[in-house]
Amino acid sequence: MGEQKRKESAKPAFVFGKKNYKFMFIGLAIIALGFILMSGGGSDDPSVFNPNIFSWRRIRLAPMLVLLGFGIEVYAILLNPEKNS
Repeated sequence: MGEQKRKESAKPAFVFGKKNYKFMFIGLAIIALGFILMSGGGSDDPSVFNPNIFSWRRIRLAPMLVLLGFGIEVYAILLNPEKNS
């Protein structure tokens, strides 16, 4: 009898709430977008310089998106879903 009660009361609970996971997936998508924007710009011939590697998109935009995504991830972890607004 006691064993059955203990199994019923020990329901598996998620560490984070639905809101937390939503923000985590948004942050992950922004990080992935930043890395996708950062890729490319190489040259097929190693002896030819391609100036596209220093474009505004790869130097400024993509790293800022990655940092923004990491900030959203930290916010998602620290967010308290139980708090009533």
